[in-house]
Amino acid sequence: MRSKAHLRYRASGFTLIEVLIGLLVLALALMALSRTAALQVNAFGDLRERTLAGWLAADILAETRLGTPFPATGKSDGQRRFGGRDWRWEVEVQSTPVATLRRLDVRVYTAIDRKAPLVDLVGFSGQDLQP
Repeated sequence: MRSKAHLRYRASGFTLIEVLIGLLVLALALMALSRTAALQVNAFGDLRERTLAGWLAADILAETRLGTPFPATGKSDGQRRFGGRDWRWEVEVQSTPVATLRRLDVRVYTAIDRKAPLVDLVGFSGQDLQP
Protein backbone atom coordinates (compact mmCIF):
# COMPACT_ATOMS: atom_id res chain seq x y z
CA MET A 1 0.00 0.00 0.00
CA ARG A 2 1.25 3.45 -0.92
CA SER A 3 1.38 6.33 1.48
CA LYS A 4 -0.58 9.56 1.02
CA ALA A 5 2.64 11.59 0.74
CA HIS A 6 3.74 9.49 -2.24
CA LEU A 7 0.38 10.00 -4.02
CA ARG A 8 0.52 13.77 -3.47
CA TYR A 9 4.04 13.90 -4.95
CA ARG A 10 3.02 12.06 -8.15
CA ALA A 11 -0.05 14.21 -8.67
CA SER A 12 1.83 17.51 -8.42
CA GLY A 13 4.47 17.01 -11.16
CA PHE A 14 4.63 16.73 -14.95
CA THR A 15 5.67 13.63 -16.80
CA LEU A 16 8.39 13.68 -19.42
CA ILE A 17 5.80 13.14 -22.17
CA GLU A 18 3.79 16.17 -21.03
CA VAL A 19 6.92 18.34 -21.03
CA LEU A 20 7.91 17.14 -24.52
CA ILE A 21 4.43 17.81 -25.90
CA GLY A 22 4.49 21.29 -24.36
CA LEU A 23 7.89 22.01 -25.94
CA LEU A 24 6.64 20.75 -29.31
CA VAL A 25 3.62 23.07 -29.19
CA LEU A 26 5.87 25.98 -28.18
CA ALA A 27 8.32 25.22 -31.01
CA LEU A 28 5.51 25.14 -33.59
CA ALA A 29 4.11 28.44 -32.32
CA LEU A 30 7.55 30.10 -32.45
CA MET A 31 8.12 28.85 -36.01
CA ALA A 32 4.79 30.29 -37.10
CA LEU A 33 5.61 33.63 -35.45
CA SER A 34 9.04 33.81 -37.08
CA ARG A 35 7.51 33.09 -40.51
CA THR A 36 4.93 35.82 -39.98
CA ALA A 37 7.68 38.24 -38.94
CA ALA A 38 9.70 37.40 -42.07
CA LEU A 39 6.67 38.01 -44.29
CA GLN A 40 6.08 41.37 -42.59
CA VAL A 41 9.70 42.40 -43.17
CA ASN A 42 9.37 41.59 -46.88
CA ALA A 43 6.08 43.46 -47.10
CA PHE A 44 7.67 46.48 -45.42
CA GLY A 45 10.47 46.48 -48.02
CA ASP A 46 7.96 46.39 -50.87
CA LEU A 47 5.92 49.16 -49.28
CA ARG A 48 9.03 51.32 -48.87
CA GLU A 49 9.95 50.84 -52.53
CA ARG A 50 6.44 51.71 -53.74
CA THR A 51 6.37 54.78 -51.51
CA LEU A 52 9.66 56.05 -52.94
CA ALA A 53 8.42 55.35 -56.48
CA GLY A 54 5.21 57.28 -55.74
CA TRP A 55 7.16 60.27 -54.48
CA LEU A 56 9.36 60.19 -57.58
CA ALA A 57 6.31 60.01 -59.86
CA ALA A 58 4.75 63.02 -58.11
CA ASP A 59 8.04 64.90 -58.43
CA ILE A 60 8.31 64.16 -62.17
CA LEU A 61 4.67 65.16 -62.69
CA ALA A 62 5.25 68.48 -60.90
CA GLU A 63 8.45 69.15 -62.89
CA THR A 64 6.62 68.44 -66.15
CA ARG A 65 3.77 70.79 -65.22
CA LEU A 66 6.13 73.55 -64.14
CA GLY A 67 8.49 73.17 -67.10
CA THR A 68 5.81 73.24 -69.77
CA PRO A 69 2.30 74.30 -68.71
CA PHE A 70 0.85 72.98 -72.00
CA PRO A 71 3.15 70.13 -73.05
CA ALA A 72 3.17 68.66 -76.53
CA THR A 73 1.77 65.15 -76.92
CA GLY A 74 4.27 62.29 -76.99
CA LYS A 75 6.48 60.20 -74.75
CA SER A 76 9.62 60.95 -72.81
CA ASP A 77 11.67 58.87 -70.42
CA GLY A 78 14.74 59.03 -68.28
CA GLN A 79 16.60 57.72 -65.29
CA ARG A 80 17.07 59.25 -61.87
CA ARG A 81 18.68 58.43 -58.56
CA PHE A 82 16.14 59.00 -55.80
CA GLY A 83 16.04 57.76 -52.22
CA GLY A 84 19.38 56.00 -52.63
CA ARG A 85 18.11 53.90 -55.55
CA ASP A 86 18.17 54.06 -59.33
CA TRP A 87 14.82 54.41 -61.10
CA ARG A 88 13.57 54.56 -64.66
CA TRP A 89 10.55 56.73 -65.51
CA GLU A 90 8.30 57.44 -68.49
CA VAL A 91 5.93 60.32 -69.13
CA GLU A 92 3.24 60.00 -71.79
CA VAL A 93 1.37 63.17 -72.72
CA GLN A 94 -2.00 62.65 -74.41
CA SER A 95 -4.62 65.01 -75.71
CA THR A 96 -8.04 65.11 -74.07
CA PRO A 97 -11.54 65.97 -75.31
CA VAL A 98 -10.89 69.47 -73.91
CA ALA A 99 -8.51 71.13 -76.37
CA THR A 100 -6.75 73.19 -73.70
CA LEU A 101 -5.93 70.23 -71.40
CA ARG A 102 -3.36 67.44 -71.59
CA ARG A 103 -3.31 64.13 -69.72
CA LEU A 104 0.04 63.19 -68.20
CA ASP A 105 0.70 59.51 -67.42
CA VAL A 106 3.82 59.00 -65.29
CA ARG A 107 5.17 55.49 -64.80
CA VAL A 108 8.08 54.63 -62.52
CA TYR A 109 10.04 51.38 -62.76
CA THR A 110 12.94 49.96 -60.82
CA ALA A 111 16.23 50.12 -62.68
CA ILE A 112 16.32 46.31 -62.83
CA ASP A 113 12.70 45.38 -63.70
CA ARG A 114 11.52 47.32 -66.73
CA LYS A 115 8.36 45.32 -67.42
CA ALA A 116 5.78 46.33 -64.83
CA PRO A 117 5.71 49.82 -63.30
CA LEU A 118 5.72 50.15 -59.55
CA VAL A 119 3.65 53.33 -59.81
CA ASP A 120 1.34 54.68 -62.49
CA LEU A 121 0.32 58.28 -61.73
CA VAL A 122 -2.11 60.34 -63.82
CA GLY A 123 -2.27 64.12 -63.82
CA PHE A 124 -3.50 66.93 -65.99
CA SER A 125 -1.91 70.11 -67.24
CA GLY A 126 -3.04 72.84 -69.53
CA GLN A 127 -3.98 76.44 -70.15
CA ASP A 128 -7.22 76.25 -68.17
CA LEU A 129 -5.39 75.07 -65.05
CA GLN A 130 -3.02 78.04 -64.81
CA PRO A 131 -3.65 80.54 -61.99
